[in-house]
Amino acid sequence: MDEAYEREVQQADAALKRADVETAFRHLERAHVLTQRMTIRHARIHWRMGVAGLQCGDLREVVGQVPRIVASILFSRLWVPRGNSGRARVSAFAPMPVPDDLQQLVP
Repeated sequence: MDEAYEREVQQADAALKRADVETAFRHLERAHVLTQRMTIRHARIHWRMGVAGLQCGDLREVVGQVPRIVASILFSRLWVPRGNSGRARVSAFAPMPVPDDLQQLVP
C-alpha cells in the first residue's frame, strides 16, 4: 500500500510540475482511494487537491477541499465512502467503484 501511495503522489507531483492538472487529479484521486482510512495521508491528499485546484484556477475545487480536509481529520477512522475520488465535484458521501488494480490494497 505504501509503495502504491508514494507512486501516485510522485506521479501527481510530476504532472503538476508540467501543468498537467487532469493527470495530477487522476493520480490524486487514486491516492485518495488508498488513504481514506489513514488520517494524515488522507488530509494531505485533500490539501494537494486544493493546491491543484489553485494551480488550474478551479475555485470550486479549492473551496470544496476545505471541508473535506476537516472531515478527513475527524472521520477517517470512523467512516469513509469506499472508493470515493475525493474531488469537490462528487458527493463526499458517495461510495464509488475502486479501480481494479487497487482492489487488493483497499480494505
